[in-house]
Amino acid sequence: MRATTMSFGSMHQYGELFVNYMKTRKRVFIDQLGWNLPQADGMEFDQYDNPLSQMVVVHEYGEILAGIRLSPTTAKVGLHSYMLRDAQLGLLENIPRDVLFFEAPVDPTVWEATRVFITDSVNASRRPEIQRILVGTMIRTAVQHGANSIIGIVPSIYARWLRRLDLDAVPVGPRFAIDGTQNQAILFNARNAMH
Repeated sequence: MRATTMSFGSMHQYGELFVNYMKTRKRVFIDQLGWNLPQADGMEFDQYDNPLSQMVVVHEYGEILAGIRLSPTTAKVGLHSYMLRDAQLGLLENIPRDVLFFEAPVDPTVWEATRVFITDSVNASRRPEIQRILVGTMIRTAVQHGANSIIGIVPSIYARWLRRLDLDAVPVGPRFAIDGTQNQAILFNARNAMH
């Protein structure tokens, strides 16, 4: 099992990994969860999949097991910045404007994590290991890019496994539903999590 961090600038080094990651996202978020998201050629994508983002992928023998997308909160691509900020600005119809209790940060030391998943093919006995690898790689990647903190929207269920990983993830917004899934914005200190 391996964890790989890719960007648009490095994806060519990993063969089909990026395409397989995007196809797995479609299976998870569109086929299984029923989210109304853009798709083409069997892949799920949106405006936040851009040259500023980093994709963390846990894979084994060509199978994608888990993934996370990271973006700097300083991102600006066309009309869009990052998901939480764009929600506050009213640019996203599925996420409420009051998604955060405070104004969305624009800070090079704060990165956003989105599209967090572990596939259904990962059985219960392996999930803790996959979670540890996924979150550990996400934290290392964010810190390597200058992050002190990571903010993001996660399904409410993820709060439990973040606690199991000893992450002090603080809720920073009210709970809300996206296509039937209860979610909440969280924030945690990435640098403290590395110790």
